[in-house]
Amino acid sequence: MTNRLSHAPRAGGLGLIFLGALGGLAWAAGLRGFMAEVAGVDSTVEWVSTFVWVLVPGVVIGGLLGWAEQIRRTGGRRGWRWLSASPLLFSAVLFSHGLDFGTLAEDGVGGGAIGVPVAGMVGGYALSGRGSPWGRLVCGLLALASIPIWVITAPDIGPQLSVTSARGAWMALYYWSFLAVLMLACSIPHRATVPSLESRGASPGE
Repeated sequence: MTNRLSHAPRAGGLGLIFLGALGGLAWAAGLRGFMAEVAGVDSTVEWVSTFVWVLVPGVVIGGLLGWAEQIRRTGGRRGWRWLSASPLLFSAVLFSHGLDFGTLAEDGVGGGAIGVPVAGMVGGYALSGRGSPWGRLVCGLLALASIPIWVITAPDIGPQLSVTSARGAWMALYYWSFLAVLMLACSIPHRATVPSLESRGASPGE
């Protein structure tokens, strides 16, 4: 009995990592679909730009956040809250053209590669229920700023993205709901830990 339970955290951890990676893949694939809708007829799907710079980071980030949940459930460990910064892996696309950042700035990829992860991170901290109330309030306001920012800037990308149109409203909800899911996932490393059996002084059979 004791021997079986000693392997439970490891097995559960692998399951959470797998679920996180699967969720990350689904999220990143949905994000790629959003990007295609925004680009419209100019959208192209290539192996490197889609798989290396979008889908693979999504899988890795999801797996890391799943690992964070496993650590949280087992009492935490030193430095584990740094996993909250894992969404910054999406910013790796900034180096897809080497050090030529001008191209990324022109097509808007650069701003999104930074803005989306940062929105997820600050929103995650705001939703975590831990830390300074004022700090979480500020982070919450910064996260909510993504709503008016999209409303204001989307028509500049294309008039079809204006929230006054049915298509534009759909795209806005698409974007905001994806950000909300990312924020919820990013809150995991900030949440309170669940005391382990050892820290609670309980025997494995209890």
